[in-house]
Amino acid sequence: QLQLVESGGGLVQPGGSLRLSCAASGATADHYDIGWFRQAPGKDREAVSCLTIDGSIYYEDSAKGRFTISRDNAKSTVYLEMSSLKTEGTAVYSCAADQWRGSVQDMCEQDYTLRSWGRGTQVTVSS
Repeated sequence: QLQLVESGGGLVQPGGSLRLSCAASGATADHYDIGWFRQAPGKDREAVSCLTIDGSIYYEDSAKGRFTISRDNAKSTVYLEMSSLKTEGTAVYSCAADQWRGSVQDMCEQDYTLRSWGRGTQVTVSS
């Protein structure tokens, strides 16, 4: 079974940058499609970005142009590089994985169907 562990969160000032990592173990990670999701206090979980094994990428509108998702199969790790962070980006960021059969956008929008989840890493954007 695939296990996911996030890291890289922390406190950053508005306009700053962070790189989150999602390390996979327990299965052949490059056989899985992986996405990043976030949940702010008092709000529903929302998609940030998803990446399928064929290289298709989806970004939620607020992430476009500021965030970059990538994977290093040799390290079984998926990254989310975030720049120009805003205070509304404060949330717990989690990665999730599955062997998805539809479009990358559908994967991000149907996150409730994804079977493997990490515990999340806190990102706080504040001055």
